[in-house]
Amino acid sequence: MIIIESKRKKPETILKKYPKAILADVTSSAKDGLVKLSPFYPHGGIPVPFSEGYTATCVEAIWQGLKVFEGCDVDTSLFANDTMKGLKRTVRKYGKPLGHRKGVYGTELLGYIEARKKIYIPTYKWMLENKVTHIIERLREASKTKTIVLLDYDTNVDVENTKKPLSHASLIKAYIEGIYPYGNKETSAKKKRNRYNQQLDLFNQ
Repeated sequence: MIIIESKRKKPETILKKYPKAILADVTSSAKDGLVKLSPFYPHGGIPVPFSEGYTATCVEAIWQGLKVFEGCDVDTSLFANDTMKGLKRTVRKYGKPLGHRKGVYGTELLGYIEARKKIYIPTYKWMLENKVTHIIERLREASKTKTIVLLDYDTNVDVENTKKPLSHASLIKAYIEGIYPYGNKETSAKKKRNRYNQQLDLFNQ
C-alpha cells in the first residue's frame, strides 16, 4: 500500500498513524537515492515537450522555463540548470503569469491546468520511465507487502485543483498503481493486470 503524507509532519506522528510503515522522502531534500524522484533532480537529457531538439536537466526546469509572464517570455537557460536551485520564476520578479508556452517557439499559451496535463505530467512520466525505473520497481515490490509513505511538501492529488501545487508523490503512486493520468500509453503495471484479466476471461469461457 502507498500513502502520501506531508514532509512537514513529524515522523513520529506519521508512524503513529501507520505503524511499521516505511517513510520514503521523495523531495529534493531527501538524503538517499530517492532524491532522484524529485522534479528538481538533474538527470539530464529530458525532452522538452513540443520543442524538437531541446532537452533539460530536470522536470522543474522545463515547467519553469516554459512559463510566460507579463515581463518575461520563456527562459531556455533554465534547461541547463543542474544545481537543483534557482529554478523558480516568481510573480514578484516577473509580473503576472500569462500561461505556459506550448513549446519553446510555440504560439499557443496553455492555461495552468492544461499545462499540467500537457507539459508537467507527461514530462514527469517520461522521467519515471526512462531515468528511475529501478527505484520504481523497488517501491512497487515493497508496496505489495508493506505500507510505503511517500513524503512530499505538496499533498494535492487533484490535477484540477488550481489552488495548490500538484504533488509529484501522487504521480509516483499513480504510476506504480497503473493509473497514471493523461498518459498516451498504459503503464507496465496496468498492461500486466490487463493481460492477467484477459487470461482469466479465456480460462473461464
